Amino acid sequence: MNSNLNHLQPYPFQKLRKLFEGVSPNPAFNSVDLHIGEPKHITPDFICQVFSDNLGGLASYPTTLGTESLRISIAAWLERRFNLPVINPDTEVIPVNGSREALFSFAQAVVDTASANPIVVCPNPFYQIYEGAAILAGATPHFINIFPESDFRLDYRQLSDDVWKRTQLIYVCSPGNPTGSVMTLEEWRQLFALSDRYGFIIAADECYSEIFFDETQPPLGALEAAYRLGRNGFPRLVVFNSLSKRSNVPGMRSGFAAGDATLLKKFALYRTYHGCAMNPAAQAASVAAWNDERHVVENRRLYLEKFTVITASLAELMPIKMPDASFYLWIKAPFNDLDFTRQLYRDYNVTVLPGSYLARGVGDINPGNNFVRIALVASLEECVEAIDRMKSLISNQT
Repeated sequence: MNSNLNHLQPYPFQKLRKLFEGVSPNPAFNSVDLHIGEPKHITPDFICQVFSDNLGGLASYPTTLGTESLRISIAAWLERRFNLPVINPDTEVIPVNGSREALFSFAQAVVDTASANPIVVCPNPFYQIYEGAAILAGATPHFINIFPESDFRLDYRQLSDDVWKRTQLIYVCSPGNPTGSVMTLEEWRQLFALSDRYGFIIAADECYSEIFFDETQPPLGALEAAYRLGRNGFPRLVVFNSLSKRSNVPGMRSGFAAGDATLLKKFALYRTYHGCAMNPAAQAASVAAWNDERHVVENRRLYLEKFTVITASLAELMPIKMPDASFYLWIKAPFNDLDFTRQLYRDYNVTVLPGSYLARGVGDINPGNNFVRIALVASLEECVEAIDRMKSLISNQT
Protein backbone atom coordinates (compact mmCIF):
# COMPACT_ATOMS: atom_id res chain seq x y z
CA MET A 1 0.00 0.00 0.00
CA ASN A 2 0.99 3.61 -0.52
CA SER A 3 2.63 4.54 2.78
CA ASN A 4 1.38 8.11 2.40
CA LEU A 5 -2.13 6.83 3.18
CA ASN A 6 -0.97 6.53 6.77
CA HIS A 7 -0.56 10.32 6.92
CA LEU A 8 -4.16 11.11 5.97
CA GLN A 9 -6.44 12.37 8.71
CA PRO A 10 -10.04 11.18 8.98
CA TYR A 11 -12.44 13.31 6.97
CA PRO A 12 -14.34 15.91 9.08
CA PHE A 13 -17.62 14.02 8.80
CA GLN A 14 -15.95 10.84 10.05
CA LYS A 15 -14.73 12.81 13.06
CA LEU A 16 -18.23 14.14 13.57
CA ARG A 17 -19.70 10.64 13.66
CA LYS A 18 -17.08 9.74 16.27
CA LEU A 19 -17.96 12.84 18.29
CA PHE A 20 -21.62 11.80 18.35
CA GLU A 21 -21.00 8.20 19.38
CA GLY A 22 -23.20 7.30 22.33
CA VAL A 23 -25.17 10.54 22.02
CA SER A 24 -28.93 10.42 21.34
CA PRO A 25 -30.49 13.59 19.94
CA ASN A 26 -33.49 15.03 21.75
CA PRO A 27 -36.56 13.34 20.17
CA ALA A 28 -38.69 16.39 20.92
CA PHE A 29 -37.07 18.11 17.93
CA ASN A 30 -36.92 17.15 14.28
CA SER A 31 -33.43 16.80 12.84
CA VAL A 32 -31.88 19.79 11.04
CA ASP A 33 -28.55 19.13 9.31
CA LEU A 34 -26.41 22.20 8.65
CA HIS A 35 -23.00 20.53 8.77
CA ILE A 36 -22.43 19.51 5.16
CA GLY A 37 -22.10 21.84 2.17
CA GLU A 38 -24.56 19.97 -0.02
CA PRO A 39 -27.02 22.21 -1.91
CA LYS A 40 -30.65 21.43 -1.07
CA HIS A 41 -32.42 23.79 -3.46
CA ILE A 42 -34.38 22.10 -6.22
CA THR A 43 -32.50 21.18 -9.40
CA PRO A 44 -34.00 23.23 -12.27
CA ASP A 45 -36.41 21.23 -14.42
CA PHE A 46 -34.75 22.19 -17.69
CA ILE A 47 -31.43 20.66 -16.60
CA CYS A 48 -33.14 17.40 -15.66
CA GLN A 49 -34.99 17.37 -18.97
CA VAL A 50 -31.85 17.84 -21.06
CA PHE A 51 -30.11 15.12 -19.07
CA SER A 52 -33.01 12.77 -19.70
CA ASP A 53 -33.19 13.64 -23.39
CA ASN A 54 -29.55 12.68 -23.86
CA LEU A 55 -29.42 9.29 -22.16
CA GLY A 56 -28.74 7.76 -25.55
CA GLY A 57 -25.23 9.10 -25.20
CA LEU A 58 -24.55 6.42 -22.61
CA ALA A 59 -24.01 4.00 -25.49
CA SER A 60 -20.71 5.71 -26.36
CA TYR A 61 -17.44 6.25 -24.52
CA PRO A 62 -16.94 9.95 -23.75
CA THR A 63 -13.63 11.64 -24.50
CA THR A 64 -11.38 13.13 -21.84
CA LEU A 65 -11.75 16.63 -23.24
CA GLY A 66 -15.52 16.36 -23.59
CA THR A 67 -17.63 17.73 -26.40
CA GLU A 68 -16.72 20.87 -28.25
CA SER A 69 -20.11 22.36 -27.37
CA LEU A 70 -19.43 21.91 -23.66
CA ARG A 71 -16.00 23.52 -23.84
CA ILE A 72 -17.43 26.41 -25.87
CA SER A 73 -20.23 26.96 -23.34
CA ILE A 74 -17.73 27.01 -20.44
CA ALA A 75 -15.41 29.40 -22.27
CA ALA A 76 -18.30 31.71 -23.13
CA TRP A 77 -19.51 31.67 -19.52
CA LEU A 78 -16.03 32.58 -18.28
CA GLU A 79 -15.87 35.48 -20.73
CA ARG A 80 -19.28 36.80 -19.65
CA ARG A 81 -18.92 36.26 -15.93
CA PHE A 82 -15.37 37.57 -15.47
CA ASN A 83 -15.16 40.17 -18.24
CA LEU A 84 -12.43 38.27 -20.03
CA PRO A 85 -11.21 38.38 -23.61
CA VAL A 86 -11.59 35.27 -25.77
CA ILE A 87 -10.96 32.03 -23.87
CA ASN A 88 -9.76 29.27 -26.18
CA PRO A 89 -12.12 26.32 -25.59
CA ASP A 90 -9.62 23.88 -27.12
CA THR A 91 -6.58 24.79 -25.03
CA GLU A 92 -7.72 26.75 -21.97
CA VAL A 93 -10.68 24.65 -20.75
CA ILE A 94 -11.02 21.04 -19.58
CA PRO A 95 -14.39 19.63 -18.39
CA VAL A 96 -14.06 17.67 -15.13
CA ASN A 97 -16.27 15.49 -12.96
CA GLY A 98 -16.86 18.15 -10.34
CA SER A 99 -14.18 20.40 -8.88
CA ARG A 100 -13.30 17.97 -6.07
CA GLU A 101 -11.84 15.22 -8.26
CA ALA A 102 -9.94 17.74 -10.35
CA LEU A 103 -8.52 19.61 -7.37
CA PHE A 104 -7.23 16.30 -6.07
CA SER A 105 -5.86 14.93 -9.34
CA PHE A 106 -4.22 18.24 -10.25
CA ALA A 107 -1.70 17.84 -7.44
CA GLN A 108 -0.90 14.32 -8.62
CA ALA A 109 -0.14 15.73 -12.06
CA VAL A 110 1.94 18.79 -11.12
CA VAL A 111 3.97 17.85 -8.03
CA ASP A 112 7.48 16.77 -9.00
CA THR A 113 8.65 14.24 -6.43
CA ALA A 114 12.09 14.15 -8.02
CA SER A 115 12.66 17.54 -6.35
CA ALA A 116 13.82 17.56 -2.76
CA ASN A 117 11.01 17.86 -0.20
CA PRO A 118 8.27 19.44 -2.36
CA ILE A 119 5.71 21.61 -0.57
CA VAL A 120 2.04 22.37 -1.24
CA VAL A 121 0.67 25.45 0.51
CA CYS A 122 -2.95 25.68 1.74
CA PRO A 123 -5.03 28.24 3.64
CA ASN A 124 -5.95 27.26 7.19
CA PRO A 125 -8.86 26.51 7.79
CA PHE A 126 -9.34 24.76 4.47
CA TYR A 127 -11.10 22.14 2.35
CA GLN A 128 -9.48 18.85 3.38
CA ILE A 129 -9.05 17.64 -0.21
CA TYR A 130 -6.09 20.04 -0.55
CA GLU A 131 -4.17 18.37 2.26
CA GLY A 132 -4.95 14.85 1.07
CA ALA A 133 -3.98 15.72 -2.50
CA ALA A 134 -0.65 17.11 -1.32
CA ILE A 135 0.19 14.12 0.86
CA LEU A 136 -0.71 11.51 -1.75
CA ALA A 137 1.26 13.44 -4.37
CA GLY A 138 4.34 13.03 -2.17
CA ALA A 139 4.47 16.63 -0.95
CA THR A 140 4.35 18.19 2.51
CA PRO A 141 1.45 20.56 3.20
CA HIS A 142 2.23 23.93 4.78
CA PHE A 143 -0.49 26.23 6.03
CA ILE A 144 -1.24 29.95 6.07
CA ASN A 145 -3.47 30.74 9.04
CA ILE A 146 -6.37 33.09 8.39
CA PHE A 147 -8.18 35.00 11.14
CA PRO A 148 -11.31 37.14 11.47
CA GLU A 149 -9.24 40.01 12.85
CA SER A 150 -7.70 40.46 9.39
CA ASP A 151 -10.93 39.69 7.49
CA PHE A 152 -9.51 36.24 6.69
CA ARG A 153 -6.87 37.70 4.34
CA LEU A 154 -3.89 35.56 3.34
CA ASP A 155 -0.72 36.80 5.02
CA TYR A 156 1.98 35.30 2.81
CA ARG A 157 4.65 36.50 5.24
CA GLN A 158 3.76 33.62 7.57
CA LEU A 159 5.90 31.31 5.41
CA SER A 160 9.67 31.58 5.22
CA ASP A 161 11.71 32.08 2.08
CA ASP A 162 12.91 28.48 2.38
CA VAL A 163 9.32 27.20 2.35
CA TRP A 164 8.43 29.29 -0.69
CA LYS A 165 11.53 28.02 -2.51
CA ARG A 166 10.30 24.42 -2.12
CA THR A 167 6.66 25.25 -2.88
CA GLN A 168 5.39 23.71 -6.11
CA LEU A 169 1.67 24.33 -5.70
CA ILE A 170 -0.62 26.55 -3.66
CA TYR A 171 -4.34 26.01 -3.20
CA VAL A 172 -6.47 29.08 -2.64
CA CYS A 173 -10.23 29.17 -2.24
CA SER A 174 -12.20 32.31 -3.07
CA PRO A 175 -14.95 32.66 -1.96
CA GLY A 176 -13.49 30.74 0.92
CA ASN A 177 -14.64 27.57 2.61
CA PRO A 178 -15.49 27.97 5.49
CA THR A 179 -15.07 31.74 5.89
CA GLY A 180 -16.84 33.05 2.78
CA SER A 181 -14.10 35.64 2.24
CA VAL A 182 -13.23 36.80 -1.28
CA MET A 183 -9.64 37.51 -2.26
CA THR A 184 -8.92 41.12 -3.21
CA LEU A 185 -7.02 42.27 -6.28
CA GLU A 186 -4.11 43.19 -4.01
CA GLU A 187 -3.98 39.67 -2.54
CA TRP A 188 -3.86 38.30 -6.07
CA ARG A 189 -1.13 40.78 -7.03
CA GLN A 190 1.03 39.62 -4.13
CA LEU A 191 0.39 35.94 -4.89
CA PHE A 192 1.22 36.35 -8.59
CA ALA A 193 4.44 38.11 -7.63
CA LEU A 194 5.39 35.18 -5.39
CA SER A 195 4.54 32.72 -8.17
CA ASP A 196 6.76 34.68 -10.57
CA ARG A 197 9.60 34.73 -8.06
CA TYR A 198 9.48 31.10 -6.97
CA GLY A 199 7.84 29.40 -9.95
CA PHE A 200 5.01 27.60 -8.14
CA ILE A 201 1.57 26.85 -9.63
CA ILE A 202 -1.67 28.34 -8.31
CA ALA A 203 -4.81 26.18 -8.07
CA ALA A 204 -7.78 28.50 -7.50
CA ASP A 205 -10.88 26.79 -6.11
CA GLU A 206 -13.90 28.92 -7.10
CA CYS A 207 -16.76 26.48 -6.58
CA TYR A 208 -18.66 29.08 -4.48
CA SER A 209 -18.17 31.96 -6.92
CA GLU A 210 -21.85 32.15 -7.88
CA ILE A 211 -23.27 32.30 -4.34
CA PHE A 212 -23.11 36.01 -3.55
CA PHE A 213 -25.50 38.65 -2.28
CA ASP A 214 -25.23 41.76 -4.48
CA GLU A 215 -26.06 41.26 -8.16
CA THR A 216 -24.03 44.35 -9.01
CA GLN A 217 -20.85 43.11 -7.32
CA PRO A 218 -20.01 39.49 -8.18
CA PRO A 219 -16.84 38.17 -6.52
CA LEU A 220 -13.52 38.77 -8.25
CA GLY A 221 -12.18 35.65 -9.95
CA ALA A 222 -8.58 34.50 -10.37
CA LEU A 223 -8.60 34.67 -14.17
CA GLU A 224 -10.21 38.09 -13.96
CA ALA A 225 -7.55 39.28 -11.53
CA ALA A 226 -4.79 37.95 -13.77
CA TYR A 227 -6.27 39.68 -16.82
CA ARG A 228 -6.70 42.99 -14.98
CA LEU A 229 -3.06 42.78 -13.88
CA GLY A 230 -1.84 42.19 -17.45
CA ARG A 231 -0.93 38.52 -17.06
CA ASN A 232 -1.56 37.31 -20.58
CA GLY A 233 -2.11 33.57 -20.89
CA PHE A 234 -2.70 33.16 -17.13
CA PRO A 235 0.85 31.92 -16.35
CA ARG A 236 0.98 29.12 -13.73
CA LEU A 237 -2.70 29.64 -12.89
CA VAL A 238 -5.53 27.12 -13.16
CA VAL A 239 -9.07 27.80 -11.89
CA PHE A 240 -11.54 25.09 -10.82
CA ASN A 241 -15.29 25.60 -10.78
CA SER A 242 -18.42 23.51 -10.71
CA LEU A 243 -22.15 23.46 -11.39
CA SER A 244 -22.88 21.78 -8.04
CA LYS A 245 -23.51 24.93 -6.00
CA ARG A 246 -24.33 27.27 -8.89
CA SER A 247 -27.06 25.09 -10.40
CA ASN A 248 -27.95 22.72 -7.53
CA VAL A 249 -26.72 19.59 -9.30
CA PRO A 250 -24.14 18.09 -6.90
CA GLY A 251 -24.98 14.58 -8.07
CA MET A 252 -24.26 15.39 -11.71
CA ARG A 253 -20.53 15.88 -10.99
CA SER A 254 -19.83 18.55 -13.56
CA GLY A 255 -17.22 21.28 -13.51
CA PHE A 256 -14.14 22.54 -15.29
CA ALA A 257 -10.50 23.51 -15.03
CA ALA A 258 -9.41 26.60 -16.96
CA GLY A 259 -6.33 28.76 -17.34
CA ASP A 260 -2.71 28.24 -18.38
CA ALA A 261 -2.81 26.26 -21.65
CA THR A 262 0.61 24.70 -21.08
CA LEU A 263 -0.41 23.31 -17.70
CA LEU A 264 -3.76 22.12 -19.00
CA LYS A 265 -2.12 20.24 -21.87
CA LYS A 266 -0.14 18.19 -19.34
CA PHE A 267 -3.14 17.85 -17.06
CA ALA A 268 -5.20 16.52 -19.99
CA LEU A 269 -2.48 13.93 -20.65
CA TYR A 270 -2.67 12.84 -17.02
CA ARG A 271 -6.46 12.64 -17.20
CA THR A 272 -6.33 10.46 -20.30
CA TYR A 273 -4.69 7.78 -18.14
CA HIS A 274 -6.72 8.68 -15.06
CA GLY A 275 -9.97 7.71 -16.84
CA CYS A 276 -12.26 10.51 -15.74
CA ALA A 277 -14.29 11.52 -18.80
CA MET A 278 -17.70 13.05 -18.08
CA ASN A 279 -20.95 11.19 -18.69
CA PRO A 280 -22.37 12.27 -22.12
CA ALA A 281 -25.80 13.02 -20.68
CA ALA A 282 -24.19 15.15 -17.98
CA GLN A 283 -22.22 17.00 -20.65
CA ALA A 284 -25.39 17.90 -22.55
CA ALA A 285 -27.14 19.03 -19.36
CA SER A 286 -24.04 21.04 -18.41
CA VAL A 287 -24.18 22.97 -21.68
CA ALA A 288 -27.74 23.97 -20.87
CA ALA A 289 -26.80 24.96 -17.31
CA TRP A 290 -23.78 27.09 -18.24
CA ASN A 291 -25.86 28.88 -20.89
CA ASP A 292 -28.59 29.98 -18.46
CA GLU A 293 -28.32 32.56 -15.67
CA ARG A 294 -31.96 32.97 -14.65
CA HIS A 295 -31.92 29.92 -12.40
CA VAL A 296 -28.67 31.09 -10.82
CA VAL A 297 -30.12 34.49 -9.95
CA GLU A 298 -33.09 32.75 -8.31
CA ASN A 299 -30.70 30.48 -6.41
CA ARG A 300 -28.88 33.51 -5.05
CA ARG A 301 -32.18 35.11 -4.04
CA LEU A 302 -33.00 32.12 -1.87
CA TYR A 303 -29.62 32.25 -0.13
CA LEU A 304 -29.82 36.02 0.36
CA GLU A 305 -33.20 35.60 2.02
CA LYS A 306 -31.80 33.03 4.43
CA PHE A 307 -28.65 35.00 5.24
CA THR A 308 -30.59 38.21 5.80
CA VAL A 309 -32.97 36.58 8.27
CA ILE A 310 -30.38 34.43 10.04
CA THR A 311 -27.72 37.10 10.52
CA ALA A 312 -30.32 39.51 11.90
CA SER A 313 -31.47 36.84 14.33
CA LEU A 314 -27.97 35.93 15.51
CA ALA A 315 -27.05 39.61 15.87
CA GLU A 316 -29.32 39.67 18.91
CA LEU A 317 -26.74 37.53 20.72
CA MET A 318 -23.36 38.05 19.06
CA PRO A 319 -21.41 40.32 16.71
CA ILE A 320 -21.97 38.92 13.23
CA LYS A 321 -21.89 40.05 9.62
CA MET A 322 -22.69 38.58 6.25
CA PRO A 323 -19.84 36.70 4.58
CA ASP A 324 -18.55 38.09 1.31
CA ALA A 325 -20.06 35.09 -0.50
CA SER A 326 -20.71 31.29 -0.27
CA PHE A 327 -23.44 29.60 1.77
CA TYR A 328 -21.56 29.21 5.07
CA LEU A 329 -21.62 31.10 8.34
CA TRP A 330 -18.33 30.83 10.24
CA ILE A 331 -19.15 31.89 13.77
CA LYS A 332 -17.45 31.95 17.13
CA ALA A 333 -18.93 29.38 19.50
CA PRO A 334 -19.60 30.54 23.08
CA PHE A 335 -17.43 27.67 24.38
CA ASN A 336 -15.31 24.80 23.05
CA ASP A 337 -16.44 24.00 19.51
CA LEU A 338 -16.53 20.22 20.08
CA ASP A 339 -18.61 20.54 23.23
CA PHE A 340 -20.89 23.09 21.60
CA THR A 341 -21.47 20.88 18.54
CA ARG A 342 -22.17 17.80 20.65
CA GLN A 343 -24.50 19.64 23.03
CA LEU A 344 -26.40 21.29 20.16
CA TYR A 345 -26.92 17.86 18.62
CA ARG A 346 -27.85 16.18 21.90
CA ASP A 347 -30.24 18.81 23.27
CA TYR A 348 -31.66 20.36 20.10
CA ASN A 349 -31.09 17.85 17.25
CA VAL A 350 -29.18 20.38 15.13
CA THR A 351 -25.94 19.35 13.43
CA VAL A 352 -23.14 21.80 12.62
CA LEU A 353 -19.44 21.20 12.01
CA PRO A 354 -16.72 22.03 14.57
CA GLY A 355 -14.24 24.54 13.20
CA SER A 356 -11.26 22.65 14.60
CA TYR A 357 -12.09 19.79 12.20
CA LEU A 358 -11.50 22.15 9.26
CA ALA A 359 -8.09 23.40 10.32
CA ARG A 360 -4.69 22.15 11.47
CA GLY A 361 -2.56 23.27 14.36
CA VAL A 362 0.39 25.37 13.27
CA GLY A 363 2.70 25.74 16.21
CA ASP A 364 0.30 26.20 19.12
CA ILE A 365 -2.44 27.81 16.98
CA ASN A 366 -5.42 26.12 15.37
CA PRO A 367 -7.42 28.95 13.72
CA GLY A 368 -10.54 26.77 13.68
CA ASN A 369 -10.66 26.27 17.43
CA ASN A 370 -13.95 27.41 19.01
CA PHE A 371 -15.55 28.22 15.65
CA VAL A 372 -18.37 26.31 13.99
CA ARG A 373 -19.35 26.15 10.34
CA ILE A 374 -23.05 26.42 9.57
CA ALA A 375 -24.15 25.54 6.03
CA LEU A 376 -27.37 27.40 5.26
CA VAL A 377 -28.44 24.83 2.71
CA ALA A 378 -31.75 23.71 4.20
CA SER A 379 -35.03 25.56 3.68
CA LEU A 380 -35.54 28.98 5.23
CA GLU A 381 -37.96 27.52 7.73
CA GLU A 382 -35.53 24.80 8.82
CA CYS A 383 -32.63 27.26 9.07
CA VAL A 384 -34.69 29.66 11.20
CA GLU A 385 -35.78 26.81 13.47
CA ALA A 386 -32.18 25.57 13.83
CA ILE A 387 -30.85 29.03 14.66
CA ASP A 388 -33.62 29.58 17.22
CA ARG A 389 -32.57 26.36 18.93
CA MET A 390 -28.92 27.40 18.80
CA LYS A 391 -29.83 30.72 20.40
CA SER A 392 -31.59 28.83 23.18
CA LEU A 393 -28.44 26.82 23.82
CA ILE A 394 -26.29 29.96 23.88
CA SER A 395 -28.73 31.84 26.14
CA ASN A 396 -28.80 28.97 28.61
CA GLN A 397 -25.01 29.19 28.92
CA THR A 398 -25.01 32.86 29.86
